[in-house]
Parts: sequence; structure tokens; C-alpha cells
Amino acid sequence: MSTGSLLWTIVRRRNSSVRLAIQLGLLAWLFTLSFGCAWDHPQSINASGESGWQPWQVVDTHTGRVLSSSEWLNELATYDVVYLGEEHHNRYHIEAALKVLNWLVAHDLQPTIGIEMFGWDGQPALDEYVLKDRLGRNQFLEQVKWSQNWGGAFEDYEPLVAFARDRHLSILAMNPPRPFIRRVVKAGLDQVRHEQEWTHWGLDQEEIVDDPAYRARIIDQLQQCHGGGTEDQFRTMYEASMVRDEGMAKTLTAGLDALHRQTSSSRGVIVSYTGAGHIQYGLPVPMRVARRVSGQVKQTTIYMTSFDKSRIEDIRELVREKIADYIWLTPMSQKGPPKRCR
Repeated sequence: MSTGSLLWTIVRRRNSSVRLAIQLGLLAWLFTLSFGCAWDHPQSINASGESGWQPWQVVDTHTGRVLSSSEWLNELATYDVVYLGEEHHNRYHIEAALKVLNWLVAHDLQPTIGIEMFGWDGQPALDEYVLKDRLGRNQFLEQVKWSQNWGGAFEDYEPLVAFARDRHLSILAMNPPRPFIRRVVKAGLDQVRHEQEWTHWGLDQEEIVDDPAYRARIIDQLQQCHGGGTEDQFRTMYEASMVRDEGMAKTLTAGLDALHRQTSSSRGVIVSYTGAGHIQYGLPVPMRVARRVSGQVKQTTIYMTSFDKSRIEDIRELVREKIADYIWLTPMSQKGPPKRCR
């Protein structure tokens, strides 16, 4: 569950400055949920061998083993959906995603790339730019509403877009538009359900499922990270999280339906690229996709995390908790190790 730039705020004039600060922190949390190298050298260690961990290794959380690249990539090729969860703005995580995508293409698989950083209102511009090559870069960024829906340097994520564009691969804009999610945070789910935009985005036909395990995780993280929030702030923030994750699951399910209808000789696979918090414990997005297709989908989760020797205990805990099916250790980003609210 990442750090994108906070370019918008919700101003409640009746709130004190302290309450406003808390609200801004909660909003930032929602949009930053993340919560020749070793890749080419197969290794296998058991769970007691953490001292041998190093960047670019992949740890199977079910066995504690470090997998060889060929073993792991061959396994990935059998899935319908591969979830990659990143620390936002870590260039090594983009590099990792490109390793997976290049391997899939080289083995005659046709990936569709779902990207959290694009909102639904940017899908037409994505299609024009990536599949039809009809827009210039600046025109694309304006029409895809990059600053409004994500912000920060587009260059951070541009390699994923360039990969798809060069190979005429589809990109799915996964996220409900940020102003829409901001409205849920401000007014609450019950009110927004009756507004025109809810119907405009087709959510009147959708069930927003309040799963107990998901609720426990999200509420706990909200309270750990922002203990000064009010009950109403936690409630609407939680509701916005549900809408975002259900919306992303809706997008991926539609992508799966499209793959099942295609007649290409290459087998299709969806590679979902989001903040790591959206895949944690399989709860936020993977669980909702599985529910929507009655479990008729084979999917796997990969939690990418910065590694250095000072983080051994943190990563050991992630393995013990089975935060994902695999943990991919990468070099540390320039921002340093990720911060956990514990």
C-alpha cells in the first residue's frame, strides 16, 4: 500500500488547523499506500539463511526459499494476473517490472499492463498515445490528467508506458479519478452513492464489499499512522480505500474479460502495477478480483521492497506474515528505507 505528491487538499472551514493537518495526513496516506546482477545467479536458501539475502533475490514466503530467476519466471508465466506492488518512486521497482514484462514478451505472452498511476478519466488518452500514437508527449500528459490524478515526475513511470507503446500493448488506467475519491473522503460513501458521478463511473452497478479482514488491516494502519484522527475521518478515509480498491478490481476484471475474448495466438496475462499496500495479504485488490470472478482466476502477488542489511528483521517479519506470495528484494531507493507505522 506509495508517496505521490499531494497536490490537492480538502478544506473544511469549520475545522481547526489541527484537524485540517490530520485530514491532510490521512489523504496523503490514502494515496501513498505501500505499505548484470544477482538476478542472473540462481540461489536457494531456507528460512534460516536470511544472512545470505541480497538485492535482486526473490523470496517465496510460503517456503522461505530464495528462487532462481528461471524457476520463478517460469512460475509467473502460468498466472492470469501478476500483481507487482512497489514503493513509489523507486526506480529499481520500475526496473524490476520491466524484467518481468520483457521475459513475458520474450516467451510469447502478451501482457496487458494495469497501472495505478492513471485514473479512469485518462483511459481515452492512454489508448490514443500508447496504441494509436496520435498524441505528443505533452498533449498526452495534459489529456491523461497526470498532474490531477497522480502528480510528481512522469519520468518515474514513463519507462512502463514506453515499453507498452513500443510493443503496442494495452495499458489499463486502474484508479478511480482522484477528485472523485477526494469527494468520498470529504462527504462519505453514503452520500456519494447518490451523486451523479457515482453513476457516471458505473459504480451504481457495483457492490462495494466491506470485508472484515480488510477492514481490520486498513483501520489498524490508519490508527497506527494517524492516531489523532476523528472517528468520522477514519470512517470516510476507510470508505475511500474501499472504493479505490474495488474500482481497481473492477478494472482488472474487465481486463480479464477482454483477454478471454481475444483471438490472438499469444496467451494474455495482466501485470498489475500498484503501490504495495494494494496487494498486501491478498486483501485490497486480489481478493476483490477473485470475488468478482467466483475464484476462477489464477493470480499471484509480488511485494517489492528496498533491501540492505539493516532491514533483515523487517523483511523477516514480512516473510513470516506472508504479506505476499513473493518478496522481491531490490536495491534501496534514494529516499532510503520505507517507513512502517508500528
